[in-house]
Amino acid sequence: MLAKDLIRRIRKLEIRTRKVVSDMLAGQYHSVFKGRGMAFSEVRQYQPGDEIRIIDWNVTARMNEAYVKVFTEERELTVMLLVDVSASKEFGSRERSKSEVAAEVAAQIAFSAIANNDRVGLILFSDRVEKVVPPRKGRTHVMRLVSDILTFQPKGKGTDLAAGLTYLSRLARRKTVTFLISDFIADGYEPPLRLVGRKHDLVPVVIEDPLEQEFPRLGLVEMEDPETGERFVVDTSDPLVRGRFARAMQARREERRRLFKKLELDHVELSTGDDHGMALVRFFRARSRRMAA
Repeated sequence: MLAKDLIRRIRKLEIRTRKVVSDMLAGQYHSVFKGRGMAFSEVRQYQPGDEIRIIDWNVTARMNEAYVKVFTEERELTVMLLVDVSASKEFGSRERSKSEVAAEVAAQIAFSAIANNDRVGLILFSDRVEKVVPPRKGRTHVMRLVSDILTFQPKGKGTDLAAGLTYLSRLARRKTVTFLISDFIADGYEPPLRLVGRKHDLVPVVIEDPLEQEFPRLGLVEMEDPETGERFVVDTSDPLVRGRFARAMQARREERRRLFKKLELDHVELSTGDDHGMALVRFFRARSRRMAA
C-alpha cells in the first residue's frame, strides 16, 4: 500500500471514527467499563443524606463536628485489542473486507478508551502471535495501532485463537479490558477463552460477511480457502448445496453463542454491511442495563 493512500485511508477512518466516538461511544464506554476501584480523595462536612459508614471518625473527633470521606473512581484502565489478521479476514462481499471492519471497530474502541484517559495496546495474531504493541495513551499511538491493523502482512495464514489468547494471558498480569476481534473461524479455543474470561474483562467481537452465511445463485463457482489454499468447485444453483451450507454456518454460529453464554461473556456480532458504530452503542447500552439489573 502506497504511503499517500495509507495516510488518506487512516485520516478518513479517523474522521469517521472520532465523530462516532464524540457523538455516541465515549460516554457509553465510560459507563460500561469501570476503573479499578475507589480511591480516597478528601474529607468534607457531613450533609443530611450522607451514609453513616463514610464518616471519618478521627477527623470528626478532632473537629467536634461530623466529616465524611470523599472517594473518586480510579479510572485508568488498560485496554487490549486482540485482532485476528489471518487470511480469511481479507474476504468481503460488501464495501469493506472483514479486516477493514476490524480496523474501524478497533479504532472506535481505541478512541473511546483514550477519550477516557485509558491506555490501549495491540496484539495481532494469525496461527501465531505476529506483533505486539504495548499499551499507551494518545492520538498518535492510536493512529499507529490503526495503521498496523490495516497494513500488517502476517507470516501465517491460518487462525489460532488459542495462540492469541494464551499469549495475552501470559503478557497481562493485571486485569485488562480485552476486545477479541475475529471471524472466529477456528476450533479448540474454549480452554484459553475460559481462562482469559476469568482473569480479564473479555469481549468477543465476531465479524462475519453475508456470503459466509448463504450462497447466492451463481451456478458453478470455483472457490479457494484463503487459509489453506485448497480449491474446489461449488454448484451454487443447487438448493441442497446452499441448504447444507446455510445449516452448517447456522450451527457454527449457535455453537459459538452457546459457548459465550456458558462462559458468561458479553459479545458483539457484526457484519461487513453493518453500521458498526451503532452496533457498538447497542452493545454498550445492553451491557449497561444488564450490569444495572
